[in-house]
Amino acid sequence: MEPRISIITLGVRDLPRAIRFYRDGLGLPTSARDDATIAFFTTGGTRLALYPLDRLAEDVSPDTQVPLPGFTGITLAHNVRRKEDVAAVLDLARRAGGRIVKPAQDVFWGGHSGYFSDPDGYLWEVAWGPMFSFDSQGALIIPEEA
Repeated sequence: MEPRISIITLGVRDLPRAIRFYRDGLGLPTSARDDATIAFFTTGGTRLALYPLDRLAEDVSPDTQVPLPGFTGITLAHNVRRKEDVAAVLDLARRAGGRIVKPAQDVFWGGHSGYFSDPDGYLWEVAWGPMFSFDSQGALIIPEEA
């Protein structure tokens, strides 16, 4: 596993309000408009994403309830370069003592991902997407239309 956190996703109850807070209030760069379905913000290396809390919980597992002890609405993401790397990193996490929450599978947004929890219960998404690439330092590049 390459040492990188690609995206920190915050599950939010009011996405337009959250976009305005981070974009307009804090000045984080983004191409997201108030009516976006997800918002990505450019930060130094790691990207910050905002996504509706209920949809994020559903992405982790259809059985996830909001609020749920252990699910705070935050997931960490590790993006990989190849589709088959998703399963490999999930297996690495399992062998290291993590718990597979969602096995590697094709997902609605056109990529391939799965989730594991670390020994303290923090959720990590391991994801590959055909629309993503990496710069020369290994930082994730998210296309403008995302």
